[in-house]
Amino acid sequence: MNLGQQILFFFSALGAFNGFIISAYLLFFKKPKSTFSFFLGLLLVSLCLKISKSLLFYFYPALPGIYIQIGILGSSLVGPSLFYFIQSALGQGSKHNVIQKGTYLFWIFAIVIASIIAPYDSKPDVWENYIGRIISIQFTAYIVLSAWLLRNVFGKIFSKGGKISTTEALLLSVFIGNIIVPVAFKLPIFSFFNGHCISGALFFSAVLYLNTFLFISRRKKSNLFSGSQDLVRYANKKITDEHAVTLTERLQKIILEDELYKNPDLKLNDLAKKINISGHQLSQLLNDNLGKSFAAYINEFRINEACELIVNDRGIKLEAIGYEVGFNSKSTFYTAFKKHKQTTPMHYKEQLLVVSSN
Repeated sequence: MNLGQQILFFFSALGAFNGFIISAYLLFFKKPKSTFSFFLGLLLVSLCLKISKSLLFYFYPALPGIYIQIGILGSSLVGPSLFYFIQSALGQGSKHNVIQKGTYLFWIFAIVIASIIAPYDSKPDVWENYIGRIISIQFTAYIVLSAWLLRNVFGKIFSKGGKISTTEALLLSVFIGNIIVPVAFKLPIFSFFNGHCISGALFFSAVLYLNTFLFISRRKKSNLFSGSQDLVRYANKKITDEHAVTLTERLQKIILEDELYKNPDLKLNDLAKKINISGHQLSQLLNDNLGKSFAAYINEFRINEACELIVNDRGIKLEAIGYEVGFNSKSTFYTAFKKHKQTTPMHYKEQLLVVSSN
C-alpha cells in the first residue's frame, strides 16, 4: 500500500476497531444490564463485521471467501438489531423475546447453511446476486419498520413548534447513521477511492464518532454509558406533564401485558428496568406526577383484577383471589381492598349479588 492507502486504511480500520470495543462493553461489561444497551451492542457488532469485510476486501481482494461470508452474516443482523434497539429504547419490546431470538437464529442458521452448501469461493455469484439481494431487501424492510416506530418523532420535527427530547434525538441520529452508511456503500461517492467499499467504511467511522460524541456530550441530561436504563435523566428536575403522560402509558401497558402486578415480590427498580428508566425517575413519576406511592399504584392493578375475579365468580375463595392477584397475605389484601373500594371483599361480593338478584 502507498501512503494514501495507508491513511485510508488507518481511519477506516480505526472506526471498526473502536466499534468492536464499544460493542464489547455494551454486551458484556455495562452495569446494570439493559435490553436497550444489549441491542445497541449487537447493532455495533453487526456493523463492524460488515465494515471489516468490506475493508479487507478492498485492500486484500485475494482473501478467502469465508471473510466475505462472515461479513454478510453481520449484514444480515444489522436490520433486526436496529429495529429491536429502537423498539426496546421506546419500551415496546418486552413481549417479543421469542420473536427476537427466533429472528437472530433464523439468519445465523441461514447464512451458515448457505456457507456449507454454496461456499463463496466456489459460487460467488450466488452470494452476490441472490443472498446479497435478499439481505438488502430485508434491511430495507427493517428500515421502514424502524421509521414507523419513530413516526411520532418525525411528526414532532415537521410540526410547528414541535420539540423532540434528548432520547428521541439520539435515536434519530442512530437511525439516520444506519441509512447513511449503506448509501455510502452503494454509491462511489469519492471517485478517487476507486470503489465504494472504502467510502462506506470511512462514513461508518465518521458516524460512529459523531454518535459517540453526541451520547457523551449530553452526559448531564443523558448518558448511554452510565447506569441509567433510559437516555433521559432528571436528577432534581421535575418530569414535565407531557413526558409523564408518555411514561405512564408505557408503564401501564407493560404492567398489564406482562401482568407484573401478580408478582408479590415486585420492586420499584425491577419495574423501572422494564420500561428503561431509572428507579429515581419512576419514583418521581409516581410521587410527583401521579401523587401515589409505588405500593398504592401497584395495588390498584391488583384490586381491579380482584374485582374482575369476584364479578366473574369462578368459585375461587376470596382469600385465594388475594394471592392470585399478587398479595402475599390475606391481611394485606383486605386492607388494600378496603382502602381502594371503601368496603371489604365480602361486602363487595354481597353487593354484587344484591344487584344481580334485582
